[in-house]
Amino acid sequence: MAHDVRDLPAGHSDGLHRFLGGSPLAVAFRLVLLSILVGVVLAAIGFDPWNILISIRLLFQRIWDLGFDAVNWLWRYFLLGAVIVIPIWLLSRVFGSPRR
Repeated sequence: MAHDVRDLPAGHSDGLHRFLGGSPLAVAFRLVLLSILVGVVLAAIGFDPWNILISIRLLFQRIWDLGFDAVNWLWRYFLLGAVIVIPIWLLSRVFGSPRR
């Protein structure tokens, strides 16, 4: 029986390969690259690996402050535009042609 195929017991490396999802060297390389990428992103938003809990608290504080700064920024532009828009609208309503 030339086409008789026997299942061989899985060796130690086959189980490791299956557990890791690839060869150990390739998986290690992908994990290193992904760790560097995530580290760059976390550093960009201000995380510090030595004080991770403080960094998380500071991140939420900055997001909170940014939210109120955005409201303040919008309010200032609203007031600046309203100084021009509201009087022009009011004058156009008072002196505009009567509506039927």
